[in-house]
Amino acid sequence: MKNFIAAGVQIAVEPNNVEANLKKVVKWIDKAVEEHDAELIVFPESITTGFDPAMPVEELYQLVDTIPGRLTEPIAKAAKKHGVYVVLPTYERGENEKIVYNSSALIGPDGEIVGVYRKTHPFPTERIAGGGWCTPGEQAEVYDTELGKIGMIICYDGDFPELSRLLAVKGAEIIVRPAALLRSFDIWEMTNQARAYDNHVYLIGVNAVGPDAGNNYNFGHSMIVSPIAQKLAQARGVEEIIAVELDNDPLKNVSYGTKSPMIFDHLEDRNIGIYQEILKEAKSQFEPAQRIPYQKSND
Repeated sequence: MKNFIAAGVQIAVEPNNVEANLKKVVKWIDKAVEEHDAELIVFPESITTGFDPAMPVEELYQLVDTIPGRLTEPIAKAAKKHGVYVVLPTYERGENEKIVYNSSALIGPDGEIVGVYRKTHPFPTERIAGGGWCTPGEQAEVYDTELGKIGMIICYDGDFPELSRLLAVKGAEIIVRPAALLRSFDIWEMTNQARAYDNHVYLIGVNAVGPDAGNNYNFGHSMIVSPIAQKLAQARGVEEIIAVELDNDPLKNVSYGTKSPMIFDHLEDRNIGIYQEILKEAKSQFEPAQRIPYQKSND
């Protein structure tokens, strides 16, 4: 990767007002470029509607669109205008009106779609099998861009170390995590720092702020974390931009503020033979208050 400025744009939505939210996204792309010289601009999860749409999946299907489509078009124009990369998280129409994906589109500086990630681990109340509206995706790719190798996850995905590890094994240098996380700040901070440190990648976590149609209220506190788990930038609980230059040689020192050399690599140092038994179904030995149905893709 090269040295470049990454920005997280933490803004609130007008619940389910797609056109207003898209206009706001364009405005804040302008602001991120003009005020921070940002080259990669990341928005929160489901920024076109808000996380909980409070409507049946068939209605949500009509509200959103395919990718590319009318939701990505104005953002693609803004990306091309400024010559920047933009991560636009939005619900995406699937193959029929019963299928909606929670997606992130990586849009390039030419206005073209570089790649689309569909959330592979929807939150229990979000997933269609649990009475929600979202069908899980089945792929996670890494995209080789002029800035660096970028992988994408979304919110609850960040609780699963295997997914970020997969992206790191595929060569990711930067993982972006748009979110509408409704648990504690401690969980948000810990999972962002852990996924960055586990895999020696930059983690750009951009959390929603404000309410959605389901009366959830997001707390913001977006952050950018280095490959040695240092928080390089952190937002408050308001609408604002965080931005920082990412260094293309971040693993020389074992910790920030010291010259003590880094002498390990979490990817190279894996003893992969011991992991064979991971790929099987399991449940926690402790019972949650409620188990929400989950339809696995291989069922």
